[in-house]
Amino acid sequence: MRNDIVHPGADELTYAIREIVVVGEELRSMGVPIYWENIGDPVAKGATVPDWIKHIIADLVTSNDRSYGYSPTQGMLETREFIANARNREGGAQLTAHDILFFNGLGDAIQTSFLYLHPHSRVLGPNPAYPTYSSAEAAHADAPHMTYKLRPEENWQPDVEEIRTKVREDKSISGILIINPDNPTGTVYGREALEGIVAIAKEHDLFVISDEIYSNIVYGGDMVPLSQVLDGVPGIAMKGLSKEVPWPGARCGWMEVYNRDADATFSRYIKSLVDAKMLEVCSTTLPQMALPRIFQHPKYAQHLKRVASEYSTKANVFVETFTPVEGITVNRPQGAFYASVVFNDGVLTNTQTLPIKDDAVLARITDLVAEAPLDKRFIYYLMASTGITLVPLSGMNSDLHGFRLTLLERDMDTFTDMLQRVAEGITHYLRS
Repeated sequence: MRNDIVHPGADELTYAIREIVVVGEELRSMGVPIYWENIGDPVAKGATVPDWIKHIIADLVTSNDRSYGYSPTQGMLETREFIANARNREGGAQLTAHDILFFNGLGDAIQTSFLYLHPHSRVLGPNPAYPTYSSAEAAHADAPHMTYKLRPEENWQPDVEEIRTKVREDKSISGILIINPDNPTGTVYGREALEGIVAIAKEHDLFVISDEIYSNIVYGGDMVPLSQVLDGVPGIAMKGLSKEVPWPGARCGWMEVYNRDADATFSRYIKSLVDAKMLEVCSTTLPQMALPRIFQHPKYAQHLKRVASEYSTKANVFVETFTPVEGITVNRPQGAFYASVVFNDGVLTNTQTLPIKDDAVLARITDLVAEAPLDKRFIYYLMASTGITLVPLSGMNSDLHGFRLTLLERDMDTFTDMLQRVAEGITHYLRS
């Protein structure tokens, strides 16, 4: 090209959760039966949408032509008013319909948020990181994503003192990101940690983003919404329908903006996001119209309780399976439907292997692991040996070696067998 047309931050756009699929598809074409344990889509794992939710959607589709049309730029007014009123009844920082902005899924919200953030302003996020956030933040700044540690030795709670130190020493940090409940660890941030993070933001004139897409899938700890602890600090909560209904194909996510008028610069930033959405006309209309009916339905609370109970049972099986395994650190997840395992320092080497029967598959894996991080090396060998596809923590902007799996498998026998095969794979690999 006559000119360089590549964005300077393009090399920061990585997504390990789906990058591993490329290798998985290649191995499948070579005859390896692949068990996908890398993507957090409940529907893909067999979750069924309750009939009463389907009836709500069907009624809107068949009886209300508005569901086929454009929605206002910020989203359906009735839905935004419903959300604001529901949130205000909970106490804490208050909302109006004007403070809510709908997007085509949270991926759209995340990308837009960082696209219109000043390139010299940084957002400090958790480590391990969810790649959509870490890649978007890194790409907007054309620099590696800045992180604070979630500590596996403390049940994945954030290192608040590290946050304090980094914010004090790096004046480019303008915001702090929380994912609560967390992906990939499944932890629920404790109130003390949240209040500590907000206090740092208040002292240094920052804003806080809290991704709360899993806030209604909690089975341990105390889920404290950002709105309850903000203490006047500008904040953004990210919400959506994709996980709890579940309805990921709806592409229905929204942003709740708190204390917008507490800071003129923050208010101007939010206005830029609204202005950007005006260029797109609207977000998806049907799920916005369905949202109040779903949330108000008398069976909704029961639905959430059932979902949380199912994941709680699987979380217990996860802990029971992996706790006896030597060389790793395991914590019981408290929310969302993810769990992470960390290899202890020094247990991984670049010579460990697992048995691979097919010579062609072995040759391909040998080539792939030549320069791979140590945890990714294990992931590749496990995939070739057992077909199970996990996500390495090194691919989630982390200096920890480990992996993420999900609690999404519907069949308990299959789920238990998958966990046992991974546990056996770890033991065999570390002893090889």
